[in-house]
Amino acid sequence: MTEHLLQLPDRDLRDIADAIRANRLTAPVTAVGLQRLLAPSVAGPVAGDLQQLIQNGFAPQHVATVLELLIKDRNQRPSLKESLELVTTGPEANDATSRDTSVVVRELFVHAEKSVLVAGYAVYQGQRVFRALADRMQQVQGLRVRMFLDIQRAYGDTTLASLIVRRFAERFRTEQWPADRPLPDVYYDPRSLNVDMERRACLHAKCVVVDRQHVFASSANFTEAAQERNIEVGLLVRSRRLAEQLTNHFDALLGAGLLEQAF
Repeated sequence: MTEHLLQLPDRDLRDIADAIRANRLTAPVTAVGLQRLLAPSVAGPVAGDLQQLIQNGFAPQHVATVLELLIKDRNQRPSLKESLELVTTGPEANDATSRDTSVVVRELFVHAEKSVLVAGYAVYQGQRVFRALADRMQQVQGLRVRMFLDIQRAYGDTTLASLIVRRFAERFRTEQWPADRPLPDVYYDPRSLNVDMERRACLHAKCVVVDRQHVFASSANFTEAAQERNIEVGLLVRSRRLAEQLTNHFDALLGAGLLEQAF
């Protein structure tokens, strides 16, 4: 109903609102009346949008208020540059403007206040990679940390899945997580342990969600090499909506019984 209005720049919206406030633009709104403010090519469609609002019960002064609120909302939203940031690992070119993966991940962990969701495929030298997160859990009582990790079955291994999970849990506690720190809740996809290769799957997602506000999605695993040496590319997104969607996705997998808790 207002698709043409929404496409107008702030300047044009302001001119229309001012014209309504000064009674220079009155109902019924016509293309001819708007051509004093807008280009003829858009005056007709925009007049249709404005007139539709009026026919739906908006007084002209109410329409002006809506346009002013739209301008204010646009100006208060973070710019794309402020909400989206390139993050990389690897050798830096002379014109590189991205931030380092290890720095971004550490900052996210250090500033977490309420919740952290980590999904990863490979974890190696985790005591170093997760040091900042473990320390933050020690500092902030009630910080909820959930990790969704891949537990792998070696080719030809027919060991009971429950035993593989127990071994993974023990290795994680003793080799991948800093000693004397609170442990996160760790979950896995049981399909990764299916003996039948045709039915086996892996948890290959790699992302971090902090406080349901910040999302970091990357090609980088949680290994020292991926965080500091390999050529990796990721995006840091400051978006409550995206963070909620991603968190809800893993919650739904848990709720449906598709993921299980390792410890």
